[in-house]
Amino acid sequence: MEVAVDIKNLRKTFDGKEFVVNGMDLQIPKGKLTVIIGFSGTGKSVLLKHILGLLKPTSGTVSVLGQDLTRLNENQLTNLRKRYGMLFQYAALFDDMSALENVIFPLKEHKPELGREKMVEIARTKLGQSGLDEKHFQKLPNELSGGMRKRVGLARALALNPEIMIYDEPTTGLDPVLTEMVDDLILSTHNLNKGTTSIVVSHDLFAAFRIADFVAMLDSGKVLLTGTPQDFMNTDIELVKKFVSKGVHKK
Repeated sequence: MEVAVDIKNLRKTFDGKEFVVNGMDLQIPKGKLTVIIGFSGTGKSVLLKHILGLLKPTSGTVSVLGQDLTRLNENQLTNLRKRYGMLFQYAALFDDMSALENVIFPLKEHKPELGREKMVEIARTKLGQSGLDEKHFQKLPNELSGGMRKRVGLARALALNPEIMIYDEPTTGLDPVLTEMVDDLILSTHNLNKGTTSIVVSHDLFAAFRIADFVAMLDSGKVLLTGTPQDFMNTDIELVKKFVSKGVHKK
């Protein structure tokens, strides 16, 4: 198995006493869709910040695409992050920019040599792939529905053709219909962008079972279980069984 993210014995404390992440080992396979799940406070967002290089480990290592993040300087980290795409929890669009301009923004920042015409072409393609109707391209975020804003956020995250696509709690606060739409969007985006590694951080086990190639469940700052959805169905670990019975029977 080729690995996109390799985490070895990761430990993180903010106060020197309590470890939020406590000896975590995790390998995220390259080119697959992995969902990281767990109850609140199990270390999901702290893990994500380490993968993004926003936090430095207290001990242990985090390697992404073969590079040990702890050894990179700020400039090298910035260059590595260009290979990531990120869909934030609430899309995090720029309020004063149209849908199209939001998607053009990372291209302007990182690929100015493309020129305006090429940037517009890429932005239109990505918005189309994310399922936004052309009639909405010139609208501001406050003129778009929640689902449409997610699509724009996704198109912007895909603008630079990232090797790793990260989704941070993408369905938090959404109704069941919209939740299913976003899950389907993540799956179709992953299938459309062959070779991309997708990482979804979520508390929604039902979605994990529906869309994931691999699932990693965290508990108390450690990885409790990793494997395919089927491995989770067959486990003897009591806490996983409890979580699974709650998640799988949700209809």
